[in-house]
Amino acid sequence: MAIIRVSAKAIIIRNGRLLATKNVDDRGVFYVLPGGGQQPGEPLPVALGRECKEEIGVEVEVGDLVLVRDYIGSNHEFARWDGDVHQVELMFLCSLPEGQIPRNGAEPDSYQVSVEWLDLDSLDAYRLYPKALKQYLGSSEARRPAYMGDVN
Repeated sequence: MAIIRVSAKAIIIRNGRLLATKNVDDRGVFYVLPGGGQQPGEPLPVALGRECKEEIGVEVEVGDLVLVRDYIGSNHEFARWDGDVHQVELMFLCSLPEGQIPRNGAEPDSYQVSVEWLDLDSLDAYRLYPKALKQYLGSSEARRPAYMGDVN
């Protein structure tokens, strides 16, 4: 492993639904939180705003840090493709500015096809990453910072 990548992710919940980017790979549709890699010299809230603008067309209002995870690729199902990846993800509660409607931004990720609101009561029906996110949303764990561990 050459470097540890730091990534900021947005947890945006509105009316009982979670905002996620919809992506397609060789296994079908999957969902991830909007956000991405921090650049050198860039504060995390700035990185998250930039990444959300690129992916969902909206620069979000960044709130509290609520979840942290390690993703060590060699320990998970995608080890064949990203076995040399180590990413630390910092997940912040965020909101959308009044009147803003999320959509594919000008620079979506390569697998991204759209943006969707996922029903929090039905998250098990979705291929959502990180998978462990499902157990934290809607629980008291999401209201305070929690380290999720090395999870996929």
